[in-house]
Amino acid sequence: MSKTFIFGIIYRAICVLIGVLAVSCQKDDLPNGGEPVIKFIRVTDPESADSLLTSAGQDKLIAIVGENLHDAREIWFNDQRASLTPSYITATTILVTVPGHIPGEISNKLRIVFGNGKIVEHDFEVKISEPLVTSMVCEYVPAGSIATIHGDFFYEPLTVSFAGGKPGAVVAVKDQEIQVTVPEGAQPGPITVKTKFGETKSDLWFRDNRNIFISSDPFTGWWNASFVVSKPGPGDPSAINGNYIHVKKPIGGWQWTEVAGGPPDAMGAISKNIPDSAILKPADYVLKFEVNTVKPYNNNVLKITAGLAAGFNDSQYTWLPPYDTKGQWQTVTIPFQEIAASYESAGSKLVVSEKGYYTRLLFHGGGDLDCDMAFDNFRVVQRR
Repeated sequence: MSKTFIFGIIYRAICVLIGVLAVSCQKDDLPNGGEPVIKFIRVTDPESADSLLTSAGQDKLIAIVGENLHDAREIWFNDQRASLTPSYITATTILVTVPGHIPGEISNKLRIVFGNGKIVEHDFEVKISEPLVTSMVCEYVPAGSIATIHGDFFYEPLTVSFAGGKPGAVVAVKDQEIQVTVPEGAQPGPITVKTKFGETKSDLWFRDNRNIFISSDPFTGWWNASFVVSKPGPGDPSAINGNYIHVKKPIGGWQWTEVAGGPPDAMGAISKNIPDSAILKPADYVLKFEVNTVKPYNNNVLKITAGLAAGFNDSQYTWLPPYDTKGQWQTVTIPFQEIAASYESAGSKLVVSEKGYYTRLLFHGGGDLDCDMAFDNFRVVQRR
């Protein structure tokens, strides 16, 4: 055996030993011997960094704090895998969003899988959200027809109940949407959606009959009683709440076309239906109405007067096109603060009036409109 061969073996052995010692020294230099560990979980707000968490709701961003976390490859909450962003992973912290999907199996465990196959678990509960109801496509739907509810966390099985305790037949549950048949005897008021994770009563009212200030039951005001439909005929939309307004005529650009409204003494008691609190704090309220565009609203401008104590202010709030319900009734919601601000910019500040308020719907804007639109239930109600 040559000296060269022997020296080669010794050299390789020394290299291996140096490598082992280097790795050993590196591990000794790392906290916890290089083993990953979860110390605690906290909120991500720096001002609340000392707020520790043992649970969190779906879609919440949390911070996992520990040691040697830099090689994390997967994070699981129950049986749902979270999405990881490499830039949010360091040796001591991982920022991660709790998955929004409902787990099939609930272990109340957070599990991190590392690149070397090691798994670290930590007790952590994901709070499954109760239903959230945000809106309805139309808040006025006849019994036997389908109402569409928008929101979130609609986990089946679920039930939908209307004011008066009447349950509706659930037709379909989609992502952030429920379709339900309105039962006979459903009353004006909130709707209730219930799952096994909780029960929510909506802030909105189904068939909301509060604070209606333009109505055709009966017609009052100065303008266009001829637009009121009492018995729908061919070409008229079906009724949703008694009489309604149907404007079916060509409207030329900048043609002055009053639809409905008038001063308080012409409108009668209905002119007092806007709450004082809406006049004083418009940010807390919304204007709602139902509209049905048999033909698209694609030109001209609808100007709305609501809540003015003196006069009509020809620079009132403008509800602009385009809008197309494709022949179905829909509920429109406009922040009342936007309406109040539009009046103030034109020199008309909202003030409380014991005598009632001026109201008007007026088509007056650029562009010809082949108008075939129906309206009902103009109201100012508290926002959710």
